[in-house]
Amino acid sequence: MNCLACKNKSCRSTVSCGIESFDTTKSLELYHADEQQEIVQKAAYLVDGGRAGELSRIEEVIEFAKTMGYKRVGLAYCYGMEPLAMKVQRLFKAAKVPVVGVSCTVGGVAQKDINRESDLPGVSCNPVNQASQLNAQGVDLAVTIGLCMGHDILFNRIFEKDITNLVVKDRVYGHAPSKGIDAQHERLDS
Repeated sequence: MNCLACKNKSCRSTVSCGIESFDTTKSLELYHADEQQEIVQKAAYLVDGGRAGELSRIEEVIEFAKTMGYKRVGLAYCYGMEPLAMKVQRLFKAAKVPVVGVSCTVGGVAQKDINRESDLPGVSCNPVNQASQLNAQGVDLAVTIGLCMGHDILFNRIFEKDITNLVVKDRVYGHAPSKGIDAQHERLDS
């Protein structure tokens, strides 16, 4: 299956194309489980019913955190984006959502101790300890801010609760990856 190659797009009108490799009945059972249904309903409140486009991403994240009743939000941020993380923390606090921030350099571990092949001096990004620290602090929702490629994957593997991405790092295009996609696409066309 490759939905990008499909010309029919029947699934957009609630009609299956019939070539899926999953069992829709089992999928619906998963959706109807209480822990998924709560997220489904809260997400629908933000997006469905004409609300899409009314809120910025940060407004959506804060409102979602509040409606889900998360007890504590954790900001997992790149140390290079600490000023932005501080602004995000301030917005959560203003919305009366408990928030903690953990830098990617938490623990102060040397590069050579994390990457067996590195001989670089200095501290390493440490997404495993970053996730572990947020787990230990009882965070219900982790909001990532600019974690490096690969570090985000490690963080997601270790963090035990819900995760959403607020900022995806793209140093070339001002942290707007869609601009990089457009630029690469234009190069293909030229």
